[in-house]
Amino acid sequence: MGNSGTTEPPRGRSRAERLVEGLTVAVASVLSFLLLAGPVAVFGTTTWDLVTGTGITAFSRVAVPVILLALVTLPLVLALGVFRSGRRRSREPMTAAVPATLTLLAGSVVPFGALVLIFAFAHAS
Repeated sequence: MGNSGTTEPPRGRSRAERLVEGLTVAVASVLSFLLLAGPVAVFGTTTWDLVTGTGITAFSRVAVPVILLALVTLPLVLALGVFRSGRRRSREPMTAAVPATLTLLAGSVVPFGALVLIFAFAHAS
């Protein structure tokens, strides 16, 4: 009968769209956690040495671990905020997860870059 003027109910997303979103989430998650693994190991070892070492001021024993922990957890907190923002807009979980994982990937570059700068500075001096 043709177009009756009413809007049709929206169709679900295709399988290909869901697959692309799933692959985006998986690849970005793996890359971000690989980027975070190095700084976590190095910063964790450094923190342990600072906390247990002798001749270190009390301020350094507290400040350095807090700063390094904040640097490593910042991408996770940002990604959680983006995911919650997407869920508040009534998006499906996978659709909300894509921007969150891309945020996690982008945020993971910060601690990795800090680690590279620390190595470059330590090598130069």
